[in-house]
Order: sequence, then C-alpha cells, then structure tokens
Amino acid sequence: MALIVQKYGGTSVGSIERIQAVAEKVAAARERGDQLVVVVSAMSGETNRLIGLAKEIEEHPSAREMDVLVSTGEQVTIALLSMALHKIGCPAKSYTGGQVNILTDSAHSKARIRKIDDIKVRADLDAGRVVVVAGFQGVDDLGSITTLGRGGSDTTAVALAAALKADECQIFTDVDGVYTTDPRVEPKARRLSKISFEEMLEMASLGSKVLQIRAVEFAGKYNVPLRVLSSFEEGEGTLITFEDKGMEDAKISGIAFNRDEAKFTIQGVQDQPGVAYRILGPISDANIEVDMIIQNIGQDGTTDFTFTVHRNDYDKALAILNGVAQEVGAREVKGDNTIVKISLVGVGMRSHAGIASSMFAALSKEGINIRMISTSEIKISVVVDEKYLELGVRALHEAFNLSAEPAKIG
Repeated sequence: MALIVQKYGGTSVGSIERIQAVAEKVAAARERGDQLVVVVSAMSGETNRLIGLAKEIEEHPSAREMDVLVSTGEQVTIALLSMALHKIGCPAKSYTGGQVNILTDSAHSKARIRKIDDIKVRADLDAGRVVVVAGFQGVDDLGSITTLGRGGSDTTAVALAAALKADECQIFTDVDGVYTTDPRVEPKARRLSKISFEEMLEMASLGSKVLQIRAVEFAGKYNVPLRVLSSFEEGEGTLITFEDKGMEDAKISGIAFNRDEAKFTIQGVQDQPGVAYRILGPISDANIEVDMIIQNIGQDGTTDFTFTVHRNDYDKALAILNGVAQEVGAREVKGDNTIVKISLVGVGMRSHAGIASSMFAALSKEGINIRMISTSEIKISVVVDEKYLELGVRALHEAFNLSAEPAKIG
C-alpha cells in the first residue's frame, strides 16, 4: 500500500464532467490499494471571476477580505469532488485549508506554510476514506484565511506529502510531463522520464510554467518525489527526484524561455564604489525584482550598467531610473522591452566542456545577436531580441539533439 498525494489543477476540474472523470481516476487508484489525499484548485476561470466581483466593489480591496473571497473557489471544488466520489461508491471527506490546519504566516495573497496538522487526515486515511483538501489556502495564528499565491495548490500538495511522508506527490495537469522545451514552440520536444530537483527548479525559475517554483523548492527540501502527469490521458509522466547514477546521461536536459523580460542600460556612470547600490537601491525599494546584471568598465573612468526586470515593471522602473540618472550623473538611460531570455539547463554541464561555445555557435549560425549572458553551474542564459525567440529555441534544440532519446547509465 502506497500513500499518494494527488493534485488536480483548474483545467482538470473545470467542469462537472471533468470533476467526475477525476473522481473515476481517484477511485481507480484507491481500488489498487493506495491511500489517497487529493488536493484541488478552483475550477478554471473561477478565481478570476471572484477577483472581478471584488473589483466591481473596490479597485484595491483589503488583502484579508480578498483571501476570504478567492479561497471559496477551492471550497466549491472539494465539495463537488467529494460528492462525485460518494456517487460512485468511494468514501471521501473534504477539508478546507483551515480545517486541516495548514498554518501559514500572515502575508495575505502570498502566505508561506509553516506547519501542517496531519492528525485528521491520517485518521480518515486509516478509516479507508479518500481525503480531499482545498489547495492554495491556509490560516494564520489569528485564524484568518490566507492564500499562497497563484499556483499555490502545487505547494499545498507537496507540503501535505512532506507532512504525511507520502511515497509520491503526483501533479495532474493539462500536459503529460516535463518536456525538453515547450512543444508549442518546438514540435520535436521530447518528454523527459526523469529530471532532477535542481534542473526543475532552474527550469521553473527561467520560465517553464509546468510547476510552481515554491513547490519544487519544498519537494527538494523535504525529499518528496514529484511526478507530473496528464489528467486527460494515461502515461508515466515525468518523475522529479534527486540526481542519481541512473539519470539520463544528457549534457542538456531542457531549454526554458521567458517572454516577460525588459532591459535597462544606464550609460556613463562614474566607476566608483556605491554606484551599483545607488542605481539598484531605489529599484529594490519599489519592490521590483532584478534578474541579470552586467557592468562594463569604460576607458574614461565611467561605466555602463545594464540589468533586466520583469516586463510588467518596465514603466515603473524607467521612471525611477530617469530620476536616479540625474543623481549619479549618468549620461543616458536606455530601455528595451522587446527582449526575451533563453536558457539551457542541465546537470551535465558540470562534466561537459564546450556547452557555452556550442550554444553561441548555434545562435550565431541563425544570425541571432546575444545582448546579455548569465551562467551558473547548471544553466546558461542569454538575452536576445524578442523576434528571435522561437528561432533560437528551435536552433538550440536541434544543436543539442534534444529530440533523441539519450543513452542510459548503468
């Protein structure tokens, strides 16, 4: 008997028919002898509908009351799924995040889980019931409802799996696993049978939308095996686990990309201590996250300082930098919100030389100019013009032969 935590996203429970299909899938797993905890999101579109209702009343409603409102979407789903399970003869019991006592901090709309009380869940599992839990939500020390942010149901599922010491946490979504890149950009993309936590964390942070970053971090920290599966077709999906000798011997596991990039260059800044802080301090104070940073040394004692931010922050950051430029005596501020980031990810980089040169050669062959470069132990990222995104991804996918099944070790 295995203890399995399953998570179904909004598209997987987007209608009564789909909820009934999920119930059949859950009941089949229970029939095989597994103990099941099922975490569900709100039905697709429901959270946006609720947010729209709030905006009709007030443009900037209370964060606490917004959490009370949007958490009801998952409450609807857990009740409907439990009803569907009862109808087909599968005993089940639903719980909101508060009823399971998923204790969080008090950061409304972006709360972090501190503790989970597993007593009720274990009692129901021991009694032979399927436990259906609302994802995305918890309660703080004051008993106020909190939510974990977009994609928070993934985090709920992984946290429950860690607390229950589950054998596996299965994330059911509208794709059948993790691919070498987005199949919508490169039709030859291949589904990976395994990928390491480290690689998946990089992929998620660099633009892959399959899993929430916090969920991958949580799974890696507590050694929870994660598997990404399709809600709509059978298959083994992709197992996310610790790197081992049986992993595929690939130099590169995948290509991630992010369309939501913007770049700024502050030209002619004095090359002296404290300048970087004087530029980035006000950006940080405005709660704008900085990604890649490059600083060049000029011949005349000045430097050009370049960095990237999320495209949504472009206008706000540009206004701040125009003020900062005068304070630091910069010659000019240039902004560009028509760039993208493409990244190669793979633990094989640690033991294979020449990855960067092969990447640059493949992009050069297609006439793609690289504007910025950033590296870590298992990733190389480049910033290029937006118009070259799809061409760049396809060129790199071919250059590293990611469509082919790699050789196995052992």
